[in-house]
Amino acid sequence: MSAVNTIWVLFGAALVFFMQAGFAMVEAGFTRAKNSGNIIMKNMMDFCIGTPIYWFIGFGIMFGGGIDFFIHGDYSKILPSGVSLWSFVIFQTVFCATAATIVSGAMAERTKFSAYCVYSAVISCVVYPVSGHWIWGGGWLSSLGFHDFAGSTAVHMVGGAAAFLGAYILGPRIGKYSKDGKPKAILGHSITLGALGVFILWFCWFGFNGASTVSMEGDSIEAAGRIFMTTNLAAAVSTCTTMIFTWIRYKKPDVSMTLNGTLAGLVGITAGCDAVTPGGAAVIGICTGLMVVLSIEFIDSRLKVDDPVGAIGVHGVCGALGTILVGIFAKEGGLLYGGGISLLGIQILGVLSVAAWVGIVMFAVFKIIDQTMGLRVTSREEIEGLDSTEHGLANAYADFLPVVPMEDLANRVESVSGIKTVRPDVPVEEAIPVKSADSTGTGVSKSVLTKVEILAKQSKFEELKSAMNEIGVTGMTVTQVLGCGMQKGAAEYYRGIPVDMMLLPKVQVEIVVAKVPVEEVVKTARKVLYTGHIGDGKIFIYDVRDAVKVRTGETGYDAMQGVDDI
Repeated sequence: MSAVNTIWVLFGAALVFFMQAGFAMVEAGFTRAKNSGNIIMKNMMDFCIGTPIYWFIGFGIMFGGGIDFFIHGDYSKILPSGVSLWSFVIFQTVFCATAATIVSGAMAERTKFSAYCVYSAVISCVVYPVSGHWIWGGGWLSSLGFHDFAGSTAVHMVGGAAAFLGAYILGPRIGKYSKDGKPKAILGHSITLGALGVFILWFCWFGFNGASTVSMEGDSIEAAGRIFMTTNLAAAVSTCTTMIFTWIRYKKPDVSMTLNGTLAGLVGITAGCDAVTPGGAAVIGICTGLMVVLSIEFIDSRLKVDDPVGAIGVHGVCGALGTILVGIFAKEGGLLYGGGISLLGIQILGVLSVAAWVGIVMFAVFKIIDQTMGLRVTSREEIEGLDSTEHGLANAYADFLPVVPMEDLANRVESVSGIKTVRPDVPVEEAIPVKSADSTGTGVSKSVLTKVEILAKQSKFEELKSAMNEIGVTGMTVTQVLGCGMQKGAAEYYRGIPVDMMLLPKVQVEIVVAKVPVEEVVKTARKVLYTGHIGDGKIFIYDVRDAVKVRTGETGYDAMQGVDDI
């Protein structure tokens, strides 16, 4: 046994295991809060279900001569130099769990938890081990020279292909598509969580790719450094490419799609991280950075397959692309290095064969589950959220209320739905004249008291409060609210799809006036709140029938005055 090799493999296994946390955060962040507990459970259980099943059956299929229960056969021929059997088993186990967890994201928010447990077990038991045997266990693809160093196809495309079939058979989430088939944006509840997940995955990918050398002796020492370099470079270039591409395509750099671009680069380089130069890794990063955007759009808009996190595009499409590109950019045997089309043809054959295997088996599995125990939850359960209906969890964020951002989001809006904004240099008095109206039709209010309700931007509240104090209004009730007008809020896009309605943070200020003229309150409020942009707010004026001061019993005008002498 080699101590350094064993430590290296076990360290890599620990990093790949921690990828489960990254996947959980990405999936939870890119979906709605009402399903967060369900997503955490799925990512936990696919590893916990897959571990004993892979130990019991999967490893024997993948690295043995057939079905071998409990890993009791002779595996000495497949063990890396100096690495113990159980070190190698746990290393392969965490890879198996990664393939299974990819499916979760594409089928999120509408899948029965019991059904998920069943098909996750099948992936760990049969689907992944068989194709893994072809590639890594001495099978026919391995003998042909198929190159997939750390699993762009063996792990990621297997998960992506299964995810596509599952999401297709499952059908889209309620409200995802309009009656005419156009996709609607369903926003994830926490881009912050999603970004945390991506950073975790990026960090762990150094173990995923680097530790796949399963050695830290001899030539593997230099190889590990090169693998770290190509892995990081492809991810960074892919991220930059996606950011620039979405900036051009959507007029703004898309945050969630850029995060997907990082994962796409990592998936794409996984097959050839040991075989390509840094220059080749950069080109692979460019290809995956472009492909992830186009594939997610195509799957969402054209194929009408609802994938909340983009798992099919990231893992399925970019996994296949990265594997094929090995045939072009590999230093030994690649098309650009004088190797001809032989390796490229083998890479394509391997991708198609694995896709066909996964497609046939998982289509049958999903159909059987759908016809027996059922694959999808009911409409009521989906609308209410899987946390409560599947797990009895009222809220994954109990006692943790969201903080509404204070930025003045509407200031950057120039036009919404074709409506032109007023130029900010136009005086408020000339912008839109105020016309008085009342329910009696006489033009004169019969009430002594008047309630003025102001809906305004949060960023304007302090200025509004100060202005009201200056004119003698010292009492008000303030509530933080979310809302939008007829324009449906600022024009926003999520993953390239227009958001139907953007609720903006507002404050609702209620003032009952008796002494200060209503006209002065309205004039002052308009002067303070006016910017000339859509979203400046609205002012509502009501007649108040009466008011009663609880402490003294005074009514009307007297009830609205200050503290009396004691």
